[in-house]
Amino acid sequence: MFADAFGWLLDPANWSGGKSIPVRIGIHLLYCFGAVLGAALIAVPLGLFVGHTGRGGLVLVGGSNALRALPTLGLVTFLYLVVGGSTVSVLISLVVLAVPPILAGTYAGVQDVDRGVVDAARGMGMTGAQRLWQVEVPNAMPLLVGGLRNAMLQVVATASVAAFVGVETLGRPLLDGIRVLDYPQFVGGAILIALLAVVLDAVLAVVGRLVVPAGVRLSARTGKARPGSAASRRREVPTPVESGGSTA
Repeated sequence: MFADAFGWLLDPANWSGGKSIPVRIGIHLLYCFGAVLGAALIAVPLGLFVGHTGRGGLVLVGGSNALRALPTLGLVTFLYLVVGGSTVSVLISLVVLAVPPILAGTYAGVQDVDRGVVDAARGMGMTGAQRLWQVEVPNAMPLLVGGLRNAMLQVVATASVAAFVGVETLGRPLLDGIRVLDYPQFVGGAILIALLAVVLDAVLAVVGRLVVPAGVRLSARTGKARPGSAASRRREVPTPVESGGSTA
């Protein structure tokens, strides 16, 4: 089976023409980057706001997580029937899918910033905006980038449903393979999607190393919770044995 799938992948006929593998990879990438960018424009400001102010965080993040339960194929089909455009319906559906992980990562990143550092910045006379952009955002970057990576992986895997409304993404080999029982084509399309996900995740990992401050990366590598962070506060809670209580 895999030998036949690699035979399909290496067939020169599949690498030329308007419906070739490179063209479909390009279209797949356009939808993925467009969806993640659109979701980031929505989720990052919201996550920064609720993380910085502490207002409505649980409600907003919890409500956005409920969007994960929406079936993407059903949402694409519904929007296609309502809006009438395959591009718009697919992009909206993928944005809905990408918002929760980005919002959760941004919110968690800001909330996990050392409260002592934030208080010190306030004591130095920094305004709320200065504390947000000069203290909280740099320290929140690891989790924020992690949310973007998570969203991209989900979108790459799910963008294949666009083939059901006529978009030539990498989902087309999956759909055509099932339709005519061409399993080498089906497996070959799945391999392409998996490889694309691995490559994009590696690229975002490199981007994360570039945008995350060196001090924050060093703190993350040590594996030690920052004083005042949520993780350190959890560690400071004594167990029954430590506090002299009985474990019975």
